Parts: sequence; structure tokens; C-alpha cells
Amino acid sequence: MWKEPSAGIALAAAAGHAPPDSPGDPIAAPGADLGQVASSRLPQPAVVATVEPDSIAEELGFQPGDRLLSLNGIRPRDLIDFQLLQGEEALVLEVEDPDGTRHVLEIEKDADDPLGLGFTEALFDGLRQCNNHCPFCFIDQQPPGRRRSLYLKDDDYRLSFLYGSYLTLTNLSAADWQRIEEQRLSPLFVSVHATDPDLRSRLLVNPRAALLMEQLAWFAERRLQIHAQVVVCPGINDGEAVQRTLEDLARFGRGDWPAVLSAAVVPVGLTRFRPEGEALAPVDRSGAREVIARVEPLQQRFQAELGSRFAWLSDEWYLIAGLPLPERLSYEDLPQRENGVGSIRGFLEELERATVQLPSRIVRPRRSSWVVGQLVAEALLPVVDRLNRVNGVELILHGLPSPYWGQEQVVTGLLTGSDLLAGLAGRDLGDRLLLPRVMLREGEEVFLDDSTLAELRAALPVPIELLAGADDLVASCLGTQAGHD
Repeated sequence: MWKEPSAGIALAAAAGHAPPDSPGDPIAAPGADLGQVASSRLPQPAVVATVEPDSIAEELGFQPGDRLLSLNGIRPRDLIDFQLLQGEEALVLEVEDPDGTRHVLEIEKDADDPLGLGFTEALFDGLRQCNNHCPFCFIDQQPPGRRRSLYLKDDDYRLSFLYGSYLTLTNLSAADWQRIEEQRLSPLFVSVHATDPDLRSRLLVNPRAALLMEQLAWFAERRLQIHAQVVVCPGINDGEAVQRTLEDLARFGRGDWPAVLSAAVVPVGLTRFRPEGEALAPVDRSGAREVIARVEPLQQRFQAELGSRFAWLSDEWYLIAGLPLPERLSYEDLPQRENGVGSIRGFLEELERATVQLPSRIVRPRRSSWVVGQLVAEALLPVVDRLNRVNGVELILHGLPSPYWGQEQVVTGLLTGSDLLAGLAGRDLGDRLLLPRVMLREGEEVFLDDSTLAELRAALPVPIELLAGADDLVASCLGTQAGHD
């Protein structure tokens, strides 16, 4: 699981705590009003996608396709503005129908009562894209000609606050920093990679990246918080560099209100589409073991000093190293699960719970196949064996590589439709194929290579059942439900 860089810089001069700007940069030169640049785009109307049943919006007659222009005369820039504005007791809404007819609606409601509207986009004034040139950026390691959204380099602090996407703090304007402070947009999720200013600048290919420590101090002064991630590139920011980075971050992890809540250490992901000439190497077994050996003692030290392990290794390190995953309790409250820290351990725990009480037999025998990424297959074998001890159940596990990405060891979520077609050809698929939903784009039946689930269904000789989690897997194997189409 790879999370790539995202946003940030130049703190609000009006606040009196701005870190130094990169010399010679005409946009970020001292005294420049970066807020003028950031706010020059007029927010577009917020297009309604959903209306909650029995909500205020339904009572007002809102329909999908309506366009919300303003609340109390203010055009919301994004979902954050909308959520704050809709909390007022008295609201004047300016709305435009799909045919262009405009309405003004005046309502009174209880404070903080939501209107019940969902929108097609979270950002109404456009996505803030990345201004870095990281050689390990996953976006740059994709083939041309795929759907446009795959090439958008999200580096937007608002999406970080709303959805936990990572940003780099290199493209923020003075107005952005001021808004983060005023609206208390915390915690944010920050791609650190290195705290040494020169090393971070080289990694991100951006002189603004050198300001990170000053920016962390800014967060600390304002009692705002972040979660950090470090993508480790062998021979560049591993070894002593990753140790220094985690120790520097831990300095901001102290006290009753730590500025840095956690740090995730993630191995770099490289694909066969990466630009030629990049001198990056993938993480191998010995390298994974070296990183584990360096970080685990730090975890013990942080536990004693901070009351938390603070820094966690993503599950891939242990799988690549061929070592057992840490026990569930060592992940504490899983602060970085979405970043691959404890996600596989958590899934194994869910499988344990789902298979505690299995029947000795089922009435109608069921032969199923289950496809996962090759990297995680070995860790799942004990669960497969447990299910196969039920008389009448046969579950065949297929751990696949990804020829599409050029990776032998790959997590399940990165398998593409073409990987499935190539890897499953000629294999025993049983009477049905169980496919983890994580391979598909959220809300759509499309794989990362733009092939569709419908195309896969047409090409395979057995029906496909989608699995949302451990309960689905067990229920499908036992025949207590048919999965999810």
C-alpha cells in the first residue's frame, strides 16, 4: 500500500510565525501575498449528488443535479466551508436548478442541524496539485492512456483533513496556513520522508521541502496535530537517516497535546513504468530486515519516553522480510491502519473472529477460489486450512504477482484486471471466484488498469462474488450467503 506526497508552505505572515521562504522564489518571496494566488479561483457551484431521506434538504425539495451557489451570501470553497456554514440557525440558500432557474430559500433550524446534502465533489474551487518531483511518486509510475483521475497529483490539505490523504506541506499559501489555524483543520496527514532539510529537498526535488521542522514547530505552537509517514528508499533515506527522522518527529510527540501523533514507515513501491534513469532500488528481504532491526528498538524507547510506540512499520516490511507480523496489541489503536500499518494484522484478527465457531460440515459442498496479492498469501494460509477442515468446504487460495506493475510481491489492492486474467488462466477456480472488493475503485467496478469487472466476468468460466471483509469470505465458503455482486 503506497501513499504518495501531498501539500504545503509559507506560513501566514500576518500570524507573525512564518518560516523562511526559499530564496529567489518569485511566488514565495518574502512579502508576497500567496493568498491572492490561492483565492483567485472562484468556487464553482456545489452540485448535489444525494439528498438524505427525511432531511431538511428533502423537505426543501432538493434533487440530485441541483447546484448550491451560496449560503448566507458566501460561496463555499469546499465541503469544509459547507459543513461550517450549514451549522447556522438562520440560512439563506441560493440554489440553481439543472435548467438554470435560480431560487432563494430562507430557513430557520436548530444550530448545527445538517441539511442532509451530499455533493459530487468535496472541493468546489479545484484540486491543489503537487509541486514536487519525487522520483518514487506512484503517479509518475503509471502507463499513459488511463483514466484522467489516475494522473492527478493530489497535494490538498483539505482532502488530508477530510479523508486522511497525505500532503507534503510544500504548496500552501499564506492564506492556506491561516485557514488551517482559524478553522482548526487538525489532524493533517503529512508525507515527511526525511527531516534533514537537504535530504528532504533532494527527495522531493523542491527547496521548499527544507522547511519541514519549522512547519512542525508552527503546528506545535498552535496546538494543531499531524500524522506522519516516511516512505523509505533503500540507500537514500534508510539507515541512520530514517532513525534521525523518527527521533526528530518524536520530539514533537511529547506532552499532553503532541503535534505529531504517530509516524508510519512504509517501503517504497516501484513499478516497471517508472521513469528511465531513476536510481531507485526496491526493498528486498535483507533490506526489510535491516529497517525492522533499526525501528523496533526505537519503538521500545518511544514506549518508555512517550507512552506509545509512536512509530510503526507497515505490514509489508514483515511480509517482505519473511517474518511474523507483530501481535495486534502492539499496534495500539491502529492510528495508521489506512497506511498499511496493521491492516493485514487487523484482517487476520477479523478472520480469527469469523472462524471461531465453524460447523463440522455443511449440507451442500462448496468449492471456491480466493484471489489475493502474492505478498499476503502466505499469511492467509492458516485461515484457509481452518476453513478447509469443515467437511464439504474446499477453498483454493491463489496468491498472484502483478505483471502489470512488474512486481512479484504485491498487495491485494494493487492487482489489476489484466493481472487476474493472466494469473488465473488455466487454474482451478472451483465453482466461484471470491474477489476482494479492495481491488476495485471505490464506488465503481473498475480496476487500476481501467479494465472492468464486467470484462473479467465475461472472460472467466465461473461466477465472481465480491468480498467486503472477513465475514463475507466465511459466509460465502459456508454457503450462508452468496457474497456481494
